[in-house]
Amino acid sequence: MSIYQPAGIAGFGRGPESVPSQMNLKRFSHCLVSHRFDDSPESSDLVLDNSSGDKKTNGVSYTPFQKNPLSKNPALSKYYYVTLRKIIVGGKKVRIPSRFLAPDSNGNGGSILDSGSTFTFMERPVFDLVAQEFEKQVNYTRVRDAEKQSGLSPCFNVSGHETASFPGLTFQFRGGAKMTLPLTNYFSLVGKSDVACLTIVSDDVAGPGVAGGPAVILGNYQQQNFYVEYDLENERFGFRSQSCTKSV
Repeated sequence: MSIYQPAGIAGFGRGPESVPSQMNLKRFSHCLVSHRFDDSPESSDLVLDNSSGDKKTNGVSYTPFQKNPLSKNPALSKYYYVTLRKIIVGGKKVRIPSRFLAPDSNGNGGSILDSGSTFTFMERPVFDLVAQEFEKQVNYTRVRDAEKQSGLSPCFNVSGHETASFPGLTFQFRGGAKMTLPLTNYFSLVGKSDVACLTIVSDDVAGPGVAGGPAVILGNYQQQNFYVEYDLENERFGFRSQSCTKSV
């Protein structure tokens, strides 16, 4: 746990009580520094914008927000939904059943953005397909004990390797926007630093799934060192990979 704890929490969802709603923001953006700075005073800016216009930010890829499902669960109306088309591991598309990629009338399925969640969450069937694809392509030995201790999986023994190498991970959204993650955004060293684990979780780590919830939640660990923009006026989400430390 970091010694630098937040003084409070600000809500930036779609609800009427949120900061964007109360300030009538047209857009807001942020750039989350790496978690390796958790125990340092390093920070980055949160930009609140009230100006109108449809101009796109240089170097930013955009995908339209998806309409929120008309569900009896009021929480679903406050999320930012995006259409995740593909999950690509090592250049290979993971065959995710379509029912998980788009929310149905009851709010089951679909993908949301949530900087308040640490790790990206995937519903168990989706997670298993992604994890299995990593296991197929990785040449290191799997470490079950580390998985039990950390709650993360799969974990691999990378001892004796000066530089660990893992398949790439890309999220492709509607419109073709591709978020290709740096290795440190989806694999992390645990224990004595000779074991690397996938930093994506499922039901048994995140807790029991809530009926009528999204199948994929893109958390802040996977958003490290990405500039992200919530363009509320034009109903689109934008992102680009960059260093988020002010000193760089």
